[in-house]
Amino acid sequence: MNHMNVDYSTKIPNNVNLSEDRQVLKALEGWHPGYMDWWSDMGPEGFQQSLVYLRTAYSVDPRGWAKFDYVRMPEYRWGILLAPQEENRVIPFGENFGKPAWQEVPGEHRATLRRLIVIQGDTEPASVEQQRHLGKTAPSLYDLRNLFQVNVEEGRHLWAMVYLLQKYFGRDGREEADELLRRRSGDADSPRMLGAFNEATPDWLSFFMFTYFTDRDGKMQLHSLAQSGFDPLSRTCRFMLTEEAHHMFVGETGISRIVQRTCEAMREAGISDPTDIAKVRALGVIDLPTMQKKLNLHYSLSLDLFGSEVSTNAANAFNAGIKGRYKETQIDDDHHLQNSTYPVLKLVNGEIKRVDEPALTALNMRLRDDYTQDCAKGMLRWNKIISTSGYHYKLTLPNVAFHRAIGEFRDIHATPDGVLIDDATWNKRKGEWLPSTDDGDFIASLMTPVTETGKYAPWISPPKVGIDNKPGDFEYVKIET
Repeated sequence: MNHMNVDYSTKIPNNVNLSEDRQVLKALEGWHPGYMDWWSDMGPEGFQQSLVYLRTAYSVDPRGWAKFDYVRMPEYRWGILLAPQEENRVIPFGENFGKPAWQEVPGEHRATLRRLIVIQGDTEPASVEQQRHLGKTAPSLYDLRNLFQVNVEEGRHLWAMVYLLQKYFGRDGREEADELLRRRSGDADSPRMLGAFNEATPDWLSFFMFTYFTDRDGKMQLHSLAQSGFDPLSRTCRFMLTEEAHHMFVGETGISRIVQRTCEAMREAGISDPTDIAKVRALGVIDLPTMQKKLNLHYSLSLDLFGSEVSTNAANAFNAGIKGRYKETQIDDDHHLQNSTYPVLKLVNGEIKRVDEPALTALNMRLRDDYTQDCAKGMLRWNKIISTSGYHYKLTLPNVAFHRAIGEFRDIHATPDGVLIDDATWNKRKGEWLPSTDDGDFIASLMTPVTETGKYAPWISPPKVGIDNKPGDFEYVKIET
């Protein structure tokens, strides 16, 4: 079988020879009805019979891997796709550095690997659940299509993790696969495993912030797992990263288009002060200070996804060869880290200071620093739109001590500038830094759907280029009425 191309002759499209792996095929076919029930209960609400112009992977060749066509979402071919196997691949870090990559799960690492796969797997359906109501308020058919593309691919990423659980972890894996369908985002009794994935995504500004900041955490985690000595996990994550790029593109360009529209509206109305919130809102666009508040919220929630800055779990996973660093093979060091240090931000005598910690236990901090640098790149584009429009206003990332629930700063309060404050000051001023109920109500008031081909809601600009190079009046979603 050509592992570049995907076999669509089975119920579950794949490039892993499922037709010859009867036991795993049977287990996945047994899981399939539960998945379809979950999709119909918790997938996009109200558009299941609409024809959506979606991309589907037909190959894992980076030079050309997807084709576009109209499909009803329940008929989307969710498949199991692994990047091509690298011949003679070796483990690129840790105590097993240089040894052949594992094609089966080593017994001593079984529990750690299963936990990492389950946590990654749990985030995929969670975001679909968080976003299921957004279709009703989409600002255009272009945006509606992008939402659904993100949703079906998060569904495919769930399949990717479930395949690993079913194939390599026996009965435990089958039970974990069932649990992935049982938990629900924000559910009081059986919530999703990570905090950011239990938050509401009430509006499209939140959606764009989520796909920019929280999906970017996913990118960093996938990059780390793509280094794994467990080769099937590495190959799975490498192909997931190909799809994930579009999700962050949706976030970055979505925010760019909102910033663009707000700046245009302010200029047309002769508003010189972008912080005059009432005047800007009266134009029916989202003011920049409210975007900054949403940014503060989503960035701080996403930082918590990296876990504690200093972590023996992260050190053990690295030592074992299970989870590496971002772009591990491009880092110029010994890939063992036994004698290295890394600077970690900590609270020392009431001050935020950098403290050198053993690099092995500071891996979460390092990955988070890589994440922050990656976040800053897209923000340069947003700020360029603002400055080019003639406004002196900058969207900025808040200090890492701001609004934290996990790690070094979970028990303190800090301003976005990193100034430590007491509880009373925080309670009095948090509405300056995080979205208030009034802010949410205002954004909600703008969320009226636009379903006419080629038209856009007045608070967001059209994109520069269509998906699959389609013209501006292309009908991305044929809505069933």
